[in-house]
Amino acid sequence: MKIRNALPEDLPAINDIYNQAVRQRFCTAHLEPLDMEKREKWFASHDPGRFPVFVIESSHRIAGWVSLGAYRKDRQALAHVAEVSYYVDEKERGKGVGSKLLEHAVYVAPKFGFSVLIAILLDKNPVSIGLLKKFGFESWGVMPGIALIDGQEADHLYYGLKL
Repeated sequence: MKIRNALPEDLPAINDIYNQAVRQRFCTAHLEPLDMEKREKWFASHDPGRFPVFVIESSHRIAGWVSLGAYRKDRQALAHVAEVSYYVDEKERGKGVGSKLLEHAVYVAPKFGFSVLIAILLDKNPVSIGLLKKFGFESWGVMPGIALIDGQEADHLYYGLKL
């Protein structure tokens, strides 16, 4: 498996993987798949020199992706904090792809000026919670029952890691 910076031509695969998570439920707070126009705007907001997006390739296809994004954009006291997001193609889950992506994000984050990583997720996503804990992330906050997906409430969790 090879991790590299994402390119514009990777956006269809990135979007497809994300939309798998939307359809699965409780892996994101989006309820409807994102179209390519929204994905392109998202990608444009990720300056590769500050907020990179990386993909992992396996057998010449995108198996997953990870991004470092702004946390509370334009709040200077939080400029050293990045929100980490990661998604794995459903055909590649259980093969260590998520671990490789998160390990890479933790490794490169200081090179982009970050000393804290935040992951924001739903409590009904035990696989992601386990992955975060594996890399030393700790529970830093809970917003109880604020997400409503298909009639079910879910807590919004904040996990953090000081690098």
